[in-house]
Amino acid sequence: MNRAALGALLAHWRRHPLQLLTLVVGLALATGLWTGVQAINAQARLDYAEAAATLGQDDLPRIEGDLTLADFATLRRVGWPVTPVLDGTPLGARIRVLGIDPFTAPQNGATPDLTDTADLTAFLDGRLVFAAEGTAVPETLPEVRRLPDIAPGLVVADILAAQAILGTERIDRMLILPDVRDDLPPLADLLPEARRVEPEAGGEIGRLTDSFHLNLTAFGLLAFAVGLFIVHAAIGLAFEQRRPLFRTLRALGLPASRLTLLLAAELVAFTLIGGAFGIVLGYGMAALLLPNVAATLSGLYGASVAGGLTLAPTWWLSGFAMAGIGLAVAGGQSLWQLARLPVLAPAMPRAWARARLGTLYRQGVGGLVLLAAAVVVAVFGTGLVAGFVCLGALLLGAALLLPPILSAVLAIGARRAKGALTQWLWADTQQQLPGLSLALMALLLALAANVGVGTMVGSFRATFTGWLDQRLAAELYVRATDEAQATELRAFLDGRVDAILPIVGTETSLEGAPGDLYGQPDHSTFRQNWPLLDSVPEVWDRLATGEGALINEQLARRTGNWSGAEVDLGAGGRREVLGVYSDYGNPRGQAILTLDAFHAAVPDVPETRFALRVAPAEVPALAEAISARFDLPAEGLVDQASLKGFSLDVFEQTFAVTAALNVLTLLVAGFALWASLTTLGTMRLPQVAPVWALGLTRRGLALADLARALILAAFTAVLAIPTGVALAWVLLAVVNVQAFGWRLPLLADPGGWAVLSLWAVVAAALAAALPVWRLWRMPPAQLVQVFAHER
Repeated sequence: MNRAALGALLAHWRRHPLQLLTLVVGLALATGLWTGVQAINAQARLDYAEAAATLGQDDLPRIEGDLTLADFATLRRVGWPVTPVLDGTPLGARIRVLGIDPFTAPQNGATPDLTDTADLTAFLDGRLVFAAEGTAVPETLPEVRRLPDIAPGLVVADILAAQAILGTERIDRMLILPDVRDDLPPLADLLPEARRVEPEAGGEIGRLTDSFHLNLTAFGLLAFAVGLFIVHAAIGLAFEQRRPLFRTLRALGLPASRLTLLLAAELVAFTLIGGAFGIVLGYGMAALLLPNVAATLSGLYGASVAGGLTLAPTWWLSGFAMAGIGLAVAGGQSLWQLARLPVLAPAMPRAWARARLGTLYRQGVGGLVLLAAAVVVAVFGTGLVAGFVCLGALLLGAALLLPPILSAVLAIGARRAKGALTQWLWADTQQQLPGLSLALMALLLALAANVGVGTMVGSFRATFTGWLDQRLAAELYVRATDEAQATELRAFLDGRVDAILPIVGTETSLEGAPGDLYGQPDHSTFRQNWPLLDSVPEVWDRLATGEGALINEQLARRTGNWSGAEVDLGAGGRREVLGVYSDYGNPRGQAILTLDAFHAAVPDVPETRFALRVAPAEVPALAEAISARFDLPAEGLVDQASLKGFSLDVFEQTFAVTAALNVLTLLVAGFALWASLTTLGTMRLPQVAPVWALGLTRRGLALADLARALILAAFTAVLAIPTGVALAWVLLAVVNVQAFGWRLPLLADPGGWAVLSLWAVVAAALAAALPVWRLWRMPPAQLVQVFAHER
């Protein structure tokens, strides 16, 4: 009997292949979008681990400061087990050059095998370097040999060869190897200007990028939820259509538990099929989006991510798990209702309706509760997870409120309609709302996400561009290789530029966390352009006298210290906060002293970087003269336009992935609406046929169906705009503050919202095109046949 019952249940899908396609495609889309995001996150974290494992840099203490190879030799001669490291990026290249000493570097999978004498000689002579598989290496580099265990985007060279490639004589740090003897001279005596830095748990890059990956995961969940509406709608319609079959099987003696078990087995089969397709789809999506993600992580956080994917079991197993969870959520309610209804109740529409009595009311109450919870979390919640909980409650609450609001609006329209045909159109639209509600909820979520993210990106772009104009006020930025060259450079520039503004800085502890302390001169460039968010009266005059410091917004929000408070600046001592400035794109705390106060606090930091004020028309000639006179590294001379262009490129890459996910989510919502309209088009013939018999033409019926789809889409778009604006506010005022430490103003974009609403109506028109065309071309005999059946 089990085989016969299962065959009868599966026969429904053979008779309705479009429903089967909708179910499988919906599940594959939902799983694919989620799996793609997880594949990207898993690949990025794998590459972080590989990069951190290079030379064991995250596990070893290090010496930092103004270091050279002579300092390395000094420490080795007295017995300190150290190894030098040079880490940099050649100008115009997307690679990271790592210089090492092969005789002292710790051996691990990322260290080249140089046991062959010829390889060792070529490596020491700078004729051989090593790189990761797939890393695009400039032609100017010597012979490249590929190693599988090197982090992506990394080129390993002998430290002297790396200095030649990067155009410098310095080294970045020295790693302190294990087994340091107790009788060694103190580092402070040997290198008084250097400092020892202990390794931090968790890895710096991993901590900095957590917010980015959480952002991707949130959008993956949103896309999964939108796709899940398709699955829920397809399963719900299939249960509705199979009510007579359920009645027959129950009447023939099939127990309710057995019928429920068979339907559950059917859902498991769909899980495996849809999940498999979804994983393949997610792999393809991740492969397309990963280059943009890699560019974002490299530009914003300095993290190297490979351009290829590793087939890790964690993300494809999570794909199957999410597919199963999705089908359990989508079909669980229907299975529960079926198991509890009497034998003949599934065949009676009123009994089925009574089983769902009060759903609309419960949705409304649930939506209001979730919106209230979103407000509470936004006001009282702390942490990034609380921000995303607020987002989830907001979006889900708005989606649950959509059907009750639409039902109320349609009821008002029906009461105020004039004429029988208009009243029927409003009433028919209200009657079809339950079958379309899930698709409309998916459309609302997609539109709200597009409005919210679009508003956030627009606000960020406008604010960021203005901020760049303020922060990068100087026309040219130059960096000398050492103090001697800096002295020559200042003498050369004297009389050629309007102002030479030194830029000095050092890494220190700001209120107990790693940060940067800078010194800058008192000049009109800073007084007129520096973007202050909060300040005491006469802030620049007081700063010029050395009374206090300016701190960035990230440090102010993390510590709660704003203007007038005192802050611990580590090497800079405890000082009053005179002002707080915006510092977009920087995840670390930062503080600024006057130049004299900085040198008094940190006397050993040389002035080798300068911002030059010069007439814009004279910048090219001055840059050419500096390049001809001084042997500067490639990154040692940067004009304002190039620096701004690079910053804006990083900005655009940062939001390229979320924009792509937004478009995919909107496409999924459009597919959900098309699937629901197509399926309902065949189910509602009993409601359409009497109207046709009363004299309304098939053309008129088709246009009425099109009008219904457009009305629902327009109302949904209108409701999506305030939801999206609220979403943008949460992203800017809650999530962005928790993730990055800065807050942006919300800038309205009515034109963009109107265009998006228009696209929603166009999407609805395209989704309704096929069922409308079928109704228009439907043979009259098929409509007449409706009256031959008992309804």
